[in-house]
Amino acid sequence: MNLSLPSIIFLAWSILWTGCSTGREDGVPARDVDSETTGPAQSVPEFDRQRAFDDLLRIVSFGPRNPGSDGHRRGLNDLWTTLNRLADSVTIQPFTHRGYDGDILNLSNVIASFRPGVATRILLCTHWDTRPRAERDPDPSRRDEPILGANDGASGVAVLLEIARQLHEHPPPVGVDLAFFDGEDYGYEGDLPNYLLGSRYFASSKSPDYVPRFGILIDMIGDAELEIPKEGHSVSYAPDVIDLVWGKARSLGFHQFSNRLGEPITDDHLPLNVVGIKTIDLIDFSYPDESHRYWHTHSDTPDHCSSESLGVVGTVLLHVLYSQTP
Repeated sequence: MNLSLPSIIFLAWSILWTGCSTGREDGVPARDVDSETTGPAQSVPEFDRQRAFDDLLRIVSFGPRNPGSDGHRRGLNDLWTTLNRLADSVTIQPFTHRGYDGDILNLSNVIASFRPGVATRILLCTHWDTRPRAERDPDPSRRDEPILGANDGASGVAVLLEIARQLHEHPPPVGVDLAFFDGEDYGYEGDLPNYLLGSRYFASSKSPDYVPRFGILIDMIGDAELEIPKEGHSVSYAPDVIDLVWGKARSLGFHQFSNRLGEPITDDHLPLNVVGIKTIDLIDFSYPDESHRYWHTHSDTPDHCSSESLGVVGTVLLHVLYSQTP
């Protein structure tokens, strides 16, 4: 997860993305997904929260998954192997980036598609890399060591892998793409060009014909003290998607989805919105609370996450997917 920056910084950055807009490129307002594209819910499969938590533990067992590490290599292999058993198609999207030491980083997005022949598509995404440094750790001697990233990295991957199992066993009513972005958390704090590497590459290289109905990004959603506010940029870019998701959470009785307006977060949903894929960010940036004391530290470990939190987010996402109509 990246730094929360003032909105003016993001606006300046977005100018670098030629042809930026917060709506459709043709200037026509986007349709309200809640009122026009949902219908009577198809039978919704049950999200297995314990299986998702087991995924989180397996992913963390690889060690830190920062670019160039052994854990990064093992994490990519695990995504490829697992998703190939489940999805209709899996694509590795390799790209490179020059690192701070001058080395060329070999990075990879992984995209798994379900019902690829269906025109109406929903995009779910997360980042799978972890931070190569722990600059906020209370121990100065460990601030140059990469973090384990149980919440900030593994939690989003674990939820999407369990969703992939359900999509495999219970084909959804629309096409679904799961995108796992690399290089989201590489940069030093405040160095925006070295953040969001995978989502920026995905957005800049996508086909003009690929315009999902909407996207949902999940990040830092494993916090055992989960509270997901309405992230500031998401409310600006895609209020209808916010209403859809929070409506599902409310109907399911999940108090973890708060009506509080959260601060704008610089995260992987921004490059997607810039190229016309309206996307919201489900994120509990207060990890575990307003102290942020586990964020970008060596305390980002499985004991500070919970299967219940994974289950809440995964269940809401499944209810969103299976309520869509082509």
